[in-house]
Parts: sequence; C-alpha cells; structure tokens
Amino acid sequence: MESWNVRRVTPEDAGRMRALRLEMLADSPLAFLETLERAASRPHEGYRQLIRESSSGPERAQFIADPGGPLIGHAGGCVVPGEPGCTVIFAVYLTPAHRGGKLLGQLVEAVADWSAACGRDELMLEVVCGNGRAVRAYEKLGFIDTGVRLRHPTIPALAELQMRRRV
Repeated sequence: MESWNVRRVTPEDAGRMRALRLEMLADSPLAFLETLERAASRPHEGYRQLIRESSSGPERAQFIADPGGPLIGHAGGCVVPGEPGCTVIFAVYLTPAHRGGKLLGQLVEAVADWSAACGRDELMLEVVCGNGRAVRAYEKLGFIDTGVRLRHPTIPALAELQMRRRV
C-alpha cells in the first residue's frame, strides 16, 4: 500500500533533502554531478537556499516522495538552456526499497505536470551508458533514446545517453 505523498519541496524540507542528497551520492556516485565529500561539506544554508529556489517558480523545481519521515525519492526539473520548450529532469533517486514500483513514474509525472503548467511540452534526461535498468525504466515511462551521446560531465571516461518524451 502506498504510504507517501509526492509533492514539490518546501523550505521546511531542507534538512531532510540534505539527508536524502547525501544518501543519493553514497548509493549512486556516478549518477550525480557532485561527490559525497563536496555535498557533505556544503553548509546547511546552501541546502536551504537551493530548496527555497526550487520550491516555487517556473525555472527550477524539485519533487520529493514524502512518507512523513525520511524522504524516499526525488526528481528535479529545470529549463534547458537554449530550448525554452523543454525541461531537463535531473537528480532522480529512489531509496533501494522503493525501486521497481510505481514511485519513479509518480516523480516523473510530477515534473511533467509542472513542466506543462510552465508551458514546456518536452522532457529530457540523461542516463549513464550501461545503466540498462534505468534505461528500461524510463522507456516504460515513454522516454525514447535520441541517439545523442554526451561525455559525462564529471567523469570523462563515461558517456551518457539522452532520452526524451512529450509531457
């Protein structure tokens, strides 16, 4: 039985978001654009500021799965530079106990609904090449591999594949 609420972050979520971010980086270090050490050393005010900026407005949003205690999932969205009709989905994470169910779809749809409300009708995301489980999960949500391959922004030896879908 579902026991969480998927919603946009609020400034009050900063502490729990910091804890989830550190978990994300410890669990999946190749999937995100910073190291655990860097995130752990960021002052708490840095997390509070980011959450404030992501809690309202059309440029950037973060959505969480909140069961009332520690957070169990996250997905963010922001405007793609140079593509005003597209939202890039970033920092998607589900705690291990919630992988393989419907939570991923709920988080992606929260970003899609926000994107559509902001007038953007396309979603884009990038997945590390070789992460077949993530690719298959996104394909089930309607994403298509565009054939575009990009160098990983922090680990040049890795590549990422780009996927897109309509909202």
